[in-house]
Amino acid sequence: MPRTVEKISFTEAKAKSTAWAITYGDMVTLLLSFFIMLLVIMNDAEKHIDRIINMLLDQTYNELNDQLKGNSYVSVDRVTKGVKITMASVGGDLFRSGKEELKPDFHPLIGQIGFIVKMSPIVGVHNDSTYKNFLIALNKRNKELAIEIRCEGHTDNVPLPKRLQTKFKDNWELSSARALNIVKLLSGFAGISEDKFSALGYGEFRPVETNDTAEGKAKNRRVDIYLDAYLVNKNEL
Repeated sequence: MPRTVEKISFTEAKAKSTAWAITYGDMVTLLLSFFIMLLVIMNDAEKHIDRIINMLLDQTYNELNDQLKGNSYVSVDRVTKGVKITMASVGGDLFRSGKEELKPDFHPLIGQIGFIVKMSPIVGVHNDSTYKNFLIALNKRNKELAIEIRCEGHTDNVPLPKRLQTKFKDNWELSSARALNIVKLLSGFAGISEDKFSALGYGEFRPVETNDTAEGKAKNRRVDIYLDAYLVNKNEL
């Protein structure tokens, strides 16, 4: 008995030959949707972590500002990456002319700043059970919250006289030495490891006021202390 061959139209044959593409397309669409959702979730998680870091910095700023606002030598500002504490020579010089050592009269102030920083929410986050889940989330991402206390020294634009150039040849070197002196004092008073600190000097090159007046010069003779917090990969520590 002869075999019967089913006849199909060209349109039906074409539809059957491309049926797999529909299934494949659906699968690709589903995978794409999954990865988009995953990226959204990850992005939301990163934003949540950033919000917590900024909240800790806000709390630290409020504590520093509340406890130091009555001191005419100090101002506290909330900046992009952290908190800035400025010690300026308004009302009296912080340093003797041509010297890098902070005057002993200001050591209690440095001690107060160091204690507040040490006890601040951002520095003490690892000892606060409130942020246990936050730290676990960082650990899962192989991240660590890095804390840096950076001191930046500044001077006015008056050149060092020859008689004071025995140790420092210009304001740039002097401002760097003053910043390093503040770092050592802060580390000692606060009991914070020195690897959390850094020191920079800018001389007269970053004034905040005009150098044409005595008041402006006094504000430019300053040390800025930055308390920064940011995420790093654990293998970068």
